[in-house]
Amino acid sequence: MKHFWRWIGVTVMVIAILAPIVPQIIWSFAGRWFFPDLLPSQWSLDSWRYVFSASSRVGEGLINSLIIALMVSVLSVMVGLPAARAIALHHFRGKGLVEWLLMVPILVPGIVAVMGIHIMFIRYRLTDTYLGVALVHLIPSIPYMVLVMASVFANYGTELEETARTLGASPLRVFWHVTLPGIFPGLLVATMFTFLISWSQYVTTLLIGGGRIITLPLVLFPFISGSNQSAAAAISLVFVAPAIVVLIFTSRQLGRESAVMGGFGRM
Repeated sequence: MKHFWRWIGVTVMVIAILAPIVPQIIWSFAGRWFFPDLLPSQWSLDSWRYVFSASSRVGEGLINSLIIALMVSVLSVMVGLPAARAIALHHFRGKGLVEWLLMVPILVPGIVAVMGIHIMFIRYRLTDTYLGVALVHLIPSIPYMVLVMASVFANYGTELEETARTLGASPLRVFWHVTLPGIFPGLLVATMFTFLISWSQYVTTLLIGGGRIITLPLVLFPFISGSNQSAAAAISLVFVAPAIVVLIFTSRQLGRESAVMGGFGRM
């Protein structure tokens, strides 16, 4: 019975993911498609030929998006993990203010924050660079990393860590062999959030990247606002494919018995 409900849940998730994509797949191969026709009256591969051509810059945007999203994921872990642990496991003066400040990037539009730091980035020569774009992507990403990991650490016991230290384990060995297995499922989810948030950034990338750092959202947006729906559909499929891969990878990792026993079973 348990496997049956799991199969039902996976089926519903797959349908929910693929249902909006099916019209995009059809559009990407459509030469002519007018209402009220259910299918295109003419099929064409022109959009996909354009996607794979050098002039489309889709390949460049895909590589840049991957590089920046991975940089943001790593930086989010480095910054957000210690902050989340401190918030969840320690009581200090001003903790409520810190928690409120962490919510500000979620509540305030990203363009407002970027306009405020744009001059500073110019001064420190961070504009038009991968590092500058990755740092500005941290603004909307860090709150999700900290909030998710703070909830994980709130249900995390430090007894095993203390025991490992008593037995002579170094801080690095304690983290690698005790802490990381205990928080791994939550860390995986938080990292997935930061990757996807960075992956979808448009305004922040445009302002800090200055049009020199081309990512997939920058390639896709002109086609969405234009009239070439077939090309927009093809590029959007390239745009959404890595996000689906990340989602599937995360689901598979969380579904493994080792991850469940090593993480949620102990929390």
